[in-house]
Amino acid sequence: MDIEAKGIADPRILTRREAGIGWITINQPEKRNAIALAMWDAIAAAATDFAADPEVRVVILHGAGGKAFASGADISEFDRIRADAAAQEAYGQRSAAARRALEGMGKPLIAMIQGFCIGGGYATALIADIRVASEDSRFGIPAAKLGIAYGYESLEKLVALTGPAMAKEIMFSGRQLDAAEALRTGMVNRVVPVDALESATIELATQIARNAPLSLKASRMAIEQIVGSPEKRDRAAVEQANRACFDSADYAEGRRAFQEKRSPVFKGH
Repeated sequence: MDIEAKGIADPRILTRREAGIGWITINQPEKRNAIALAMWDAIAAAATDFAADPEVRVVILHGAGGKAFASGADISEFDRIRADAAAQEAYGQRSAAARRALEGMGKPLIAMIQGFCIGGGYATALIADIRVASEDSRFGIPAAKLGIAYGYESLEKLVALTGPAMAKEIMFSGRQLDAAEALRTGMVNRVVPVDALESATIELATQIARNAPLSLKASRMAIEQIVGSPEKRDRAAVEQANRACFDSADYAEGRRAFQEKRSPVFKGH
């Protein structure tokens, strides 16, 4: 399997595959990994590519350079592609398509965070199922200091993680939180030393990748519906995903492996 980083339509988005893990690297460190419109298109292409690859069991999203996970939109292109309401709407549609592609992979997504994860950068991290951060990371949503509103879906995810009272404090104050406070408030799942960030994230991803893909998909679907908007819930789809697990060859493999006292080898069907 080729594990060399390659660009997906844009050299500022790099991908690679290694041991069941797909990697998406936001590669614009000179701008704290601000995400330009073409980069969103490349992220969508990468997510679609990984979704179609049964060898990829889990995906890690991270920023290059060690200074920032992502810093939201690349403001240097605003005058050119976000000059008015119509242009903003077109921009929003393309960036939303990338977010839907990441969410729709049907595979666990881990955000590996080092450095600043502010505003739109944290909105990007919120797309992930799990967030692992280094001790030197910083978090915040300064929308109130800029006179703008944070996206509804991002706020929905934030409230699900932190609860409404803490979400209000984060949004009303616009202040930055260090990694320890982000962990306490639920903004991230884990905080690890800087030099252990990649190894800890790979260890978690590897543990996930060894598990049954259909089981992961069913759990992810059910949890997303439980914490999401009631009008988006589809119990029939969840039940169908659950039935697929019990009708799968992986379920038979799991039972055999348990009886034979060995680690199961799951195929995703």
